[in-house]
Amino acid sequence: MAERKIFAGPRVRRIRMGLGLTQTTMAQALDISPSYLNLIERNQRPLTVQLLLKLSGVYKIDLDELQGEQGGNAGQLREIFADPLLVGEIPADQELIELAEAAPNAANGMIRLYRAYREQAARLSDLAELLAREGRVADVAGPRLPLDEVHDRLQGRPNFFARIEDASEAFHSRLAPGDDMAGALKTWLKSEHGIAVRLLPVRAMPGLRRRYDRHSMRLFLSERLSPFDQLREIATEVSLLALRDEIAAELDSLALSTPEAKRIARFELARYASHALLMPYGAYLSAAQRLHYDIDGLGTRFGVSYEQAATRLTTLQRPGASGVAFFLMEIDSAGHRLRKAGAQGFPQARFGGGCPKLNIHAAFAQSGQILVEATEMPDGAGFLTISRTVEGPQADFGERVRRTALLIGCDIAHRDEVIYGKALGSTPVTIGPACRLCERQGCLARAEPPVTRPLGLDEMAAGLSVFDFQ
Repeated sequence: MAERKIFAGPRVRRIRMGLGLTQTTMAQALDISPSYLNLIERNQRPLTVQLLLKLSGVYKIDLDELQGEQGGNAGQLREIFADPLLVGEIPADQELIELAEAAPNAANGMIRLYRAYREQAARLSDLAELLAREGRVADVAGPRLPLDEVHDRLQGRPNFFARIEDASEAFHSRLAPGDDMAGALKTWLKSEHGIAVRLLPVRAMPGLRRRYDRHSMRLFLSERLSPFDQLREIATEVSLLALRDEIAAELDSLALSTPEAKRIARFELARYASHALLMPYGAYLSAAQRLHYDIDGLGTRFGVSYEQAATRLTTLQRPGASGVAFFLMEIDSAGHRLRKAGAQGFPQARFGGGCPKLNIHAAFAQSGQILVEATEMPDGAGFLTISRTVEGPQADFGERVRRTALLIGCDIAHRDEVIYGKALGSTPVTIGPACRLCERQGCLARAEPPVTRPLGLDEMAAGLSVFDFQ
């Protein structure tokens, strides 16, 4: 096996400078020429085994210090330069390694400054939410990733697109699918556009859900997908063709700033259109009201999954024909919020969705079960919340299943209209919008102190939380 070359010039230079030696003095002690030492310090020559031993013997240096991983801070620097604030300034990996090696103190300074910047940005965002709850608007927006821009735009507005809804209902009537929606969609694709649908095994399409091949005019779907998800992918492709103008019009109304953001939003609107096509507005609203918004019952009635039926409930806000105003949030097992939506916009100011006491977090311990709770905010606002885990694509043997949790909620005033209201107890669970915005005293679940209050550190007494405040 070839010997690994060790380029540690900046570290050798730091050792020499720390000892107050000139290149000539150190070179003499190591029995090499000053010019050769200069090449080593500039990383133009590697350290040999003999030199490593001499450095260790003459200057009592730990060999691990010289053989350590190159660019120890390079990974953190890479994260910094991936921030949208520095878009267009992404250096190559070798450049980051050289920066971390040649100027480690400067690299550490950059990392500390970036962490402080992110902390201040988070605090500004929290304070903006507090002001929004008081009816005041604070513009603290900074550079954002295109995905963040799309999510912010969609979460802040009602999850209802009238043009797509009207066109989907009209198309569904012309399609007349009867009890075979999948067959009707496949027939339309073949007859109108010459596109055939084919399932492919995982080995043929290991990393894709679907792929449209323009040359062979075939839509390939992965066998990893459940029948429900396969149907949605077909409906998405049909929507992109049949509802192209309506999707484009709604996309323009979002006024997004970058081509990438528009591409992401177009996909989101196509997914919305697929739900509208599989669950036509009028029929779905009527069934939802008759079934008292039973998500499993609606999924069975329309041949869709729990997740698809729940998502569709957040869109029932047609003027003059609206349903209960549901909102939805999806998280993974690490607590990352993957998406949020609401019939009247996600209620960020009133509900928040960041409280660790929400039953969406407990859902992972009871996979597949529906958890129902009444929750109460510090200002007295109440919500009915329904949480359940949902499964992602089928995993290979030995591969961990992608499992997320879905919370769908509405104002507690609708408890008698919703079937899940029958399962509520008499005492609601007290929650907050998020730990950094919540001032509930003595909360066992608190994970962070509120930004509005100083920590109540007291040597003589300690509260239930390590983040007790004054």
